[in-house]
Amino acid sequence: MSIKCVWEHNGRDSILYADNYIGAFTRGASQEEAVRKMPEEIRRFQLWKGEPIDDYSVEIIQEKESDLQIKDADSDVLFRTEEMPLSAEEYLYLKSVAMKSAADFLTLYMAFPDKNKSANPIRKTFYGTVPRTAEEMYQHTKNVNTYYFSEIGIDVDNEGTIASCRARGFDALEAIPNYLSMKVVTGSYDELWSVRKVLRRFIWHDRIHAKAMYKMGTITFGADAIPDVFGFER
Repeated sequence: MSIKCVWEHNGRDSILYADNYIGAFTRGASQEEAVRKMPEEIRRFQLWKGEPIDDYSVEIIQEKESDLQIKDADSDVLFRTEEMPLSAEEYLYLKSVAMKSAADFLTLYMAFPDKNKSANPIRKTFYGTVPRTAEEMYQHTKNVNTYYFSEIGIDVDNEGTIASCRARGFDALEAIPNYLSMKVVTGSYDELWSVRKVLRRFIWHDRIHAKAMYKMGTITFGADAIPDVFGFER
């Protein structure tokens, strides 16, 4: 089965998104490096979702050359498939994955014995200091809720847990007539957004920071101290 991928890159920095496994991604200093990592990423991603695993080859179906800092997970790509309306079945499936991701992220965060301790060094990036502790990573990941939903005109806040504020956002979206066929809109920084893109960005953004949080936790507290909720080591 082919993994259909969107390749976003900036010089030697590449990020590869799986277009037919929404939320799965790899990064590398080249397209070749990102491609090599993709089958294993899909294996783990499918295990996490509890879905079937197959043999995979990688097919690049779209390319976006960006001037953003791809190495720090900055992104503004809109998949061509994200311009299409959603069926009710697709929406409910992707929403369920986004909510599972939020719930699992909360479980991972709650498992940390000290949410303000980290062995990670201080590092700066395009948006400021990189989150180092479980608390900082959790707050950063939770607090894109307002941003992502606002890009498609949904007014929600970041109050409560990552799961509860995300659920309220989906409730507000579903109150809009014909929300499954909303048009692509231009949001902040002239970036194009759609309902499909919001769903993908939640799952992808969770996965980026869950990987970072899990890795930091095992280094800081020991290999067996933090549960592998997302299956990064399976």
